[in-house]
Amino acid sequence: MTTSTGRPPARPLALITGVGRTVGIGAGIADRLAASGWDIAFTYWSPYDERMDWGVEPGATGAIADALAEHGAATTAVEADLADPDTPAQVFDEVERRLGKVTALVMCHCESVDSGLLDTTVESFDRHFAVNARATWLLIREYGRRFAATPGSGRIIALTSDHTVNNLPYGASKGALDRITLAAAHEFAHLGVTANVINPGPVDTGWMTDEGRAHMVRQTPLNRLGTPRDTAHLVDFLCSPEGQWVNGQLLMSNGGFA
Repeated sequence: MTTSTGRPPARPLALITGVGRTVGIGAGIADRLAASGWDIAFTYWSPYDERMDWGVEPGATGAIADALAEHGAATTAVEADLADPDTPAQVFDEVERRLGKVTALVMCHCESVDSGLLDTTVESFDRHFAVNARATWLLIREYGRRFAATPGSGRIIALTSDHTVNNLPYGASKGALDRITLAAAHEFAHLGVTANVINPGPVDTGWMTDEGRAHMVRQTPLNRLGTPRDTAHLVDFLCSPEGQWVNGQLLMSNGGFA
């Protein structure tokens, strides 16, 4: 866990989940928001990376925190197993203790293991829903219970996907995430909080094969893949005062990917 001190009181605080690798979308979002004047708390979970082909990135947490500090942001990193239903409340407790109340909740965490209708196990299905759907609900619930910022300044943003073929538990649980997040646009109206979902399309953060990368480029009119920075710019806008009128939306930000 990494913490820096000296947070200017005027900077709002964003809690970003799923920031475990320097090349990830979460890290890109954290960097953009820090540059725009936000302090940043972020979560990571190394055992997930250990299970995946890319593995754990040594020193990533410290490198991300150092990069955010260069923008003048106070930062804190919390290791968090979001498959545990007690974790969301514990994350908010720790973040509030170290940096204060959260103004923006940006959820980039996920469980994503490919499998289809015939080979998905019950254990895998349940874990996907625990991380992608249940944890999203519990994080949003804690955010709503504790929200204390100026009405109109609060933001909830979640990343989603519409990929389901041979990716059943991931896609299905992301569909649940969509509905949970969008409900907050209405249920938290009394708090002046906006809630939106972003589908960033295919973003190569180290998981694509050469064949898959070439196929996705061919399916994108702009003839390139998405980058973490592409998603980060949209999140930055949604978190700004100018982005307040965008609310309750599932936004396709994928370069026209078909």
